[in-house]
Amino acid sequence: MKKIQILGTGCPKCKKLAENAEAAAQAAGLDYTLEKVTDLNDIMKFGVMMTPALAVDGTVKIVGKVPSPQEIQKMLA
Repeated sequence: MKKIQILGTGCPKCKKLAENAEAAAQAAGLDYTLEKVTDLNDIMKFGVMMTPALAVDGTVKIVGKVPSPQEIQKMLA
């Protein structure tokens, strides 16, 4: 099971990243959980200084951008 984490405070870009990540995981047919990490201290523990960010299984994959579902799907593979 993949653990997908959206790191961000809930801004529109963070919400869009969550939508795109969910669409990518569903399109890939993955068994996954989606977690939104909104606490700044928790976000900083990932070493992230700019949001939104996407982490997969605890590894940060992208910071400060909202990739398309197709781009996210490649990161989940």
